[in-house]
Amino acid sequence: MKIGGLIKFTLIDFPGRPAAVIFTQGCNFRCRYCHNPELVYPHMFTEPVAEEEIDAFLKRRQGTLEGVVVSGGEPTLHDDLPQFLAKIKSMGYAVKLDTNGTRPEMLRQLIQDKLVDYIAMDLKAPLEKYSLITGVDFNPAILRESMDLIKKSGLGYEFRTTYDKEVLTDADIAALSQMLNGQHYRVQECLPVAKEKAALKVLHKEI
Repeated sequence: MKIGGLIKFTLIDFPGRPAAVIFTQGCNFRCRYCHNPELVYPHMFTEPVAEEEIDAFLKRRQGTLEGVVVSGGEPTLHDDLPQFLAKIKSMGYAVKLDTNGTRPEMLRQLIQDKLVDYIAMDLKAPLEKYSLITGVDFNPAILRESMDLIKKSGLGYEFRTTYDKEVLTDADIAALSQMLNGQHYRVQECLPVAKEKAALKVLHKEI
């Protein structure tokens, strides 16, 4: 795993659980409003945090933290994600995964192997507008497959949209909500980068 950052404690990122957030490096999207570009663009990557440091931190927080959120970037791009999550689960933590839903085969494996307890999938826009937000073209059927897997998983889950008013409209948000029958759907404000950065403990901070 290439780990690019850590939030040591949060009460808002994992519903119902005090948690830490681990950020992975690398993403297959180039969203215009991305607030963690140092996790997306390879030329901005810094030296990854060693997994051993993350392991030591999580062992120290056993009994204090209940969950670990693995976010990014896009965690499912890492082929060793199942092994990484298995290690976290072995420490007694519940695992929440944040994903853009572009690797349903990885989601299927994680669900089948009981390596996640909660999944949050970003829905960037109505499917016909995805390339405008993400800067890439791909088959929207991939997203539908991931959505179906999540809905049928039996796990806690949510779908969420970052509402960038320079690109999306109220009608777009309404269309997404209708697609999901208004269930398990959350809209979050597109915040200025500086405000988001205040919470993020990046690479070279002491773990």
